[in-house]
Amino acid sequence: MSVITSSRTDALEELARAFKAATAALRRLRGRETHRPGELSYAQYGLLFGLCDGTPRSLRELASAADVSPATAAEMLESLAASGLVARIRSAEDKRVVLTSLTDRGRALIDERRARYEPRWRAALQDFSEEELLTAAGVLERVRAIFDEVAEES
Repeated sequence: MSVITSSRTDALEELARAFKAATAALRRLRGRETHRPGELSYAQYGLLFGLCDGTPRSLRELASAADVSPATAAEMLESLAASGLVARIRSAEDKRVVLTSLTDRGRALIDERRARYEPRWRAALQDFSEEELLTAAGVLERVRAIFDEVAEES
């Protein structure tokens, strides 16, 4: 177990400040994207990215991946299907379940989005070692677990 020192406390406070700033920036990004006419929202992209591995997914799986309610996901998937970005079919195992998959057009849109953002992501993180990146991922996972735990208590 770690000993609490002033330098450790300072480091924890710096991490908290950086996390808060990152979540605020993400909130601003999500807000801007939902106000651009003719463009998909952050949540809609979340649904599409949930289909990238080629496995058809149920509404509940996609809603969870995009962090939206099933009702919101259903509405968004209807719009994405009407735009030709996803295809929806009934499950062979359970006719009550509708499975969604990416169309070629949806795949092209995801590939375009990745091509636009992935170079920025890689450039911003290029000075960090693989070990540092994995440590950062572990820290973020623990922070996520804290928030999930608090949400369950509420």
